Amino acid sequence: MDQEVEIEGGRLFIVSTPIGNLGDITQRAINVLGAVDVIYAEDTRKSRVLFDYYKIDTPVKSYHDFNKEKVTPFIISSLLAQKSVAVVSDAGTPGISDPAFYLVRSAIQKHITVEAVPGATAFVPALIVSGLPSDRFVFEGFLPVKKGRKTRLEFLATEPRTMIFYESPKRIERTLHDLILTLGDRNAAIVRELTKKFEQIERGRLTDLLENSDRIPKKGEFVLVVEGLTRKTKR
Repeated sequence: MDQEVEIEGGRLFIVSTPIGNLGDITQRAINVLGAVDVIYAEDTRKSRVLFDYYKIDTPVKSYHDFNKEKVTPFIISSLLAQKSVAVVSDAGTPGISDPAFYLVRSAIQKHITVEAVPGATAFVPALIVSGLPSDRFVFEGFLPVKKGRKTRLEFLATEPRTMIFYESPKRIERTLHDLILTLGDRNAAIVRELTKKFEQIERGRLTDLLENSDRIPKKGEFVLVVEGLTRKTKR
């Protein structure tokens, strides 16, 4: 049953949306998105598919890495004027490897109430289906592409917790190669296109995943889960 949501002005809502399957959204998220004054989306075209599906007709504007410095002051002004604002990312939870963090920090500095509407995010289900220890883990997001990459990998070589990375399709083979050189041949899993029609999970040693990487289509969203350092993995 739908529940009415009372939206207070001057609040910033960080709303999680599905990472693939449109059914993976909470009723609260639907209600909030339908009740706020405006929604800011990382990619308005992608978000429009979700909004149309759930008949959400709230005005939608763009907020992404390339315009965040320009748009953030305007959003903050709207919030201070008691407008209600929701922010969504392309998929999953805003603020995880996307520009929403910048806005949240700015809102907190102005003593604006920030409210999370939790839901889907990619790294938790990827960890669960990887088969690797999930009692203690560290989320690393995207590794540096150039500057700082080698230093970061060397730092992670002694990390005892399970490590979770996001990676682009075009860099997954390079990352596997760099992990093998720095961490050794650990147990790992590649999780691609979670909750979507072509969801794919590949488990094995890093060397196996690299050797068989040609059977993994180089498109979609990738999560890489890697075993932490243990007595068995020490080189």
